[in-house]
Amino acid sequence: MIQYILECIAFQLLFLVIYDFFLKKETFFQWNRLYLIGTFVLSLILPWVKIEAFKQQVPQTFAQYPEYLWELQNEAVVVQFQESASWNLTWQEGIFYGGMLVALMLFGLKIRQLYLLRKSGKKISYPLFTQIVIENSNIAFSFFKSIFIGDKVLKMKHDTIIAHELVHIKQRHTYDLLFFELMRIVGWFNPLVYVYQNRISELHEFIADAQVSKEHKSDHYEQLLAQVFQTEHISFINQFFTQSLIKKRIIMLQKSKSKKVWQLKYLLLVPMVLGMLFYTSCEMSPKSENDESINGTSLSTSVDVPYAVVDEVPIFPGCEDADDKRACFNEKIQKHIGKHFNYPQKAQDANIEGRVSTMFTISSEGTIENIKMRGPDKLLEDEVERIIKRLPKMTPGKQSGKVVNVPFSIPVQFVLDNTTSSTSNEKTYMNENDVPFAVVDEVPIFPGCENADDKRACFNEKMQQHIGKHFKYPKAAVDANIDGRVSTMFMITSEGTIENIKMRGPDKLLEDEVERIIKRLPKMTPGKQSGKAVNVPFSIPVNFKLQ
Repeated sequence: MIQYILECIAFQLLFLVIYDFFLKKETFFQWNRLYLIGTFVLSLILPWVKIEAFKQQVPQTFAQYPEYLWELQNEAVVVQFQESASWNLTWQEGIFYGGMLVALMLFGLKIRQLYLLRKSGKKISYPLFTQIVIENSNIAFSFFKSIFIGDKVLKMKHDTIIAHELVHIKQRHTYDLLFFELMRIVGWFNPLVYVYQNRISELHEFIADAQVSKEHKSDHYEQLLAQVFQTEHISFINQFFTQSLIKKRIIMLQKSKSKKVWQLKYLLLVPMVLGMLFYTSCEMSPKSENDESINGTSLSTSVDVPYAVVDEVPIFPGCEDADDKRACFNEKIQKHIGKHFNYPQKAQDANIEGRVSTMFTISSEGTIENIKMRGPDKLLEDEVERIIKRLPKMTPGKQSGKVVNVPFSIPVQFVLDNTTSSTSNEKTYMNENDVPFAVVDEVPIFPGCENADDKRACFNEKMQQHIGKHFKYPKAAVDANIDGRVSTMFMITSEGTIENIKMRGPDKLLEDEVERIIKRLPKMTPGKQSGKAVNVPFSIPVNFKLQ
């Protein structure tokens, strides 16, 4: 979204530069009106437009991840749909919606100001407009089909002013101003919206002056040169007396009509819009010239060190003073996903659930890049991508004292509430004695990890070694050309035994092989929470891939 906003503002700035330098001083007022409204709308649409013929491959810093990297981070985040899920707002969203609310309130005050003027004035109906006379005032402006005029103005020669405001009414200038007023509410943070509204308001006066001066030129000059009276400062009304505009209006009235040949200036829009389309149609390429191939999968030659083995893991904001920054990182990732999770409504309606494995790189600048997903449905993948994109900037990881790119993977499990799988009698793990592996105080100790400094990392490493050591591709699955991912979850009980093994995979042959491997896991020292032995659910995906 931020990229979209920045692109819109950049396009608007370019359009305004063209207007101010090449078109503003010309007398093609109606063309300029169309230009201002049209280019603003274009700036909102262009970032979404992708022209197939303009698509270019722009190299990106990182390429696809090798297959083995997807399995180095094993703690799954189980996100379950709840009917009473609360609406979470980030501080950025709070500022954005707060600004919109303030802008909306200001708009409401302006409407109220008009309402009070209309209520206090004397109304006189005419065929083309309603005249509202304001006592003891010298205002003069129009709003839709109403002309507000002070009784002091009526004492002067005011027929030219009425004719001027009628042009605004007939050409529906109020709609233009209200459009930009609404854009000011949505895009209150964008200064160019205010510039656009100012330009269109100025142009409206030029249009009305040009029309009225054909019949009342001398009288019109007299009114414009008169002393400027009190005016109502409302941004979406057409005021006759506006001090800042008087000089510009007189200059424009004195200006000779522009030659038609100068209408060719509008052709400047063509290369500009084509350039914008070219930019928005560019795509990131999956490879760069410096990529090399590993096991048939491309890997960037940039310094990438997997999270599981990097010397110093990236530091998540808030973990700077943590004794175990790796454990703190895992805990913060879990909390971030839980906080920003929102089960897609379409996925609920279609009863879609399952595991989405995601991998992304925490770059050497600490930014999140090259997000990749593998899941059962694009709806779930898009939700995970949205969550990962909202991760904050971090202190980058280091290897041998040098900052590096750190690929990180984590599976996210989508579970619908009160649903039962037709192929599994899977029961819910979570009760008061179950503590997920990612957040348990003391993880279960795999035999051989008793003296390890980082028992969590040692557990992951030993688990990988165990699966690799005992893995055997079922011959029947090879003959049937069956491969795919088997997601398995099991419980390391408070006694250290392996129980309640559950699998989800593309075929029972593969599921049985994973179950055989998991059953061979040794007895472990149980995990502890607040000093008490607890059951620790653990999940890990196993990929079967035919060469």
